[in-house]
Amino acid sequence: MYVFKDLPAGGAPIGEHEAEKMAHIALPIGPNVLMGNDVPEFMGKTAERENRSKISISAESREEADTIFNGLSAGGEVEMPIQDSPWGSYFGMFRDKYGIEWMVDYDERHKGKI
Repeated sequence: MYVFKDLPAGGAPIGEHEAEKMAHIALPIGPNVLMGNDVPEFMGKTAERENRSKISISAESREEADTIFNGLSAGGEVEMPIQDSPWGSYFGMFRDKYGIEWMVDYDERHKGKI
């Protein structure tokens, strides 16, 4: 985990009140990595509920994708139901009950290559 104060100087301006916010965090989950970060104020918001980032999970099967999607989206707002996508994967997006945006994906073509 890195917080903004740990990043090299010369990047975008980060106020002292944001120094302890997460610049990057990664959590290994099986063959996948769940990554996240806080969004500094200077990036602004593009819409009232926009947080500028989504969490993406690559499932190992359709069944696992359904379980993850249905569990985490409960009480939230589905933006794109989980289904076969035009680009060939089994994919869905939602905002959970806490306002966090998620993408869940399963792609048979990438199985075992993550």
